[in-house]
Amino acid sequence: PLRVHARLGTCPPRDPVERYPMMIAGFGFSNRATEASLAEAYNALQTRPDRVVTLRAKADSPVFRAFALAQNLTVETLDEDQIAGVATPTLSPRIHARFNTGSVAEACALVAAGASARLIQRRCVTTDGLATVALAEMIER
Repeated sequence: PLRVHARLGTCPPRDPVERYPMMIAGFGFSNRATEASLAEAYNALQTRPDRVVTLRAKADSPVFRAFALAQNLTVETLDEDQIAGVATPTLSPRIHARFNTGSVAEACALVAAGASARLIQRRCVTTDGLATVALAEMIER
């Protein structure tokens, strides 16, 4: 049913506020990664993220900082212990031995997106093998 507003006239019924899921991109990368490696990973995402997250120890690297600045990204960081034990669809034995999770990118995206997170893009690896990215959606904020 239409509502009638005193000054605006006829108004459609009120709909609940639409909430779109927030997209979180998680990055993992080698110390040998280049800005081009990170840009390739970013460009492999299905959609542009609302937030980008990586490990605190990696976020301060000059290459990652230059990449984030070039893409105008705000970067959030996680400590290694925050991703330890996170179950991921991808399982890299080398990464699991180092971080106790199968994929740094997937784990970062999932942890940053919160308890109700859903991975919507599994880890993508760059052609040089030096950077990875994954995308999760945060359902509840």
